Amino acid sequence: MEETCLLQLLCLTSLLSCTTNQASLTVSPSSSQFFSWTSVSLSCEEDDSSAGWTLRRNTSDETKAACHDWGTPAGSSCNIRYIVPLDSGVYWCESREGATSKSITISVTGGSVILQSPVLPVMEGHDVTLHCKTKTSSNLPAAFYKDGSFIRTEPAGHMTIRHVTRSDEGLYKCDITGHGESPPSWLTVTGRPPTTAPPPTLTPPTSAAPPTSAAPPPDSDHLHLVFRVLYYLVVFCPYFISTFIMVSLYRQQPTGNYLPVSMATAPSNQAEQRLAEDCDDIAAVSTVHHF
Repeated sequence: MEETCLLQLLCLTSLLSCTTNQASLTVSPSSSQFFSWTSVSLSCEEDDSSAGWTLRRNTSDETKAACHDWGTPAGSSCNIRYIVPLDSGVYWCESREGATSKSITISVTGGSVILQSPVLPVMEGHDVTLHCKTKTSSNLPAAFYKDGSFIRTEPAGHMTIRHVTRSDEGLYKCDITGHGESPPSWLTVTGRPPTTAPPPTLTPPTSAAPPTSAAPPPDSDHLHLVFRVLYYLVVFCPYFISTFIMVSLYRQQPTGNYLPVSMATAPSNQAEQRLAEDCDDIAAVSTVHHF
């Protein structure tokens, strides 16, 4: 089990390193064709500088030649001060681990006409402009060709292809009357990247939706609850207050076992008076009987 997990981790790490350690080759000026004795700079636009990207090329007399053999290294760039037809060839970036970027083809001519076209692939749907120029001018009338077939003549020397498709991919060249013909350049067209559609939203059907009047706004429920609370307070508060007062008064009254003083002493005085009267009657009777 542990060996399987370790192997999966190693595979994942290698995949990540392959996908993240990438570089793309850029050319300045951005063109696939150059006149002799002009300056050109090539650079590896890298994601990871620790990968040690370097520029290499294949020409008619060199194979996988590094930058120091044909140019001046400057970090991940390589500068050619004076480019010549022998510098025509295929160029690419390569890392220490052997990973490579997409290659580009550069043509150097000793003639007087070049065709400036995108050095990198063009995405479908984009516009592309091809420039036919001489060493001294770039707005002369030029005839454009694709795969050897005439397309049209442009009076200003540049032709724009609107919304390119895969059918526009091919070998292009141009011709300026009285100056000559440019070397051919291959135009590469790539497909659009796939787009991720947003997740669908679940909405109830229109027929099942309740009418607007059946769902009162949340504020109406809140107000209704407040009114009910106030109603109960107004109705029951007087009742509770009166009940509390009556209970308090009742608890303050004396109990039935303790009568007031006036009521408790009145019966004793009457008894004493009756006793005195009885004693007088008895004394009188005894006196009469004695005599």
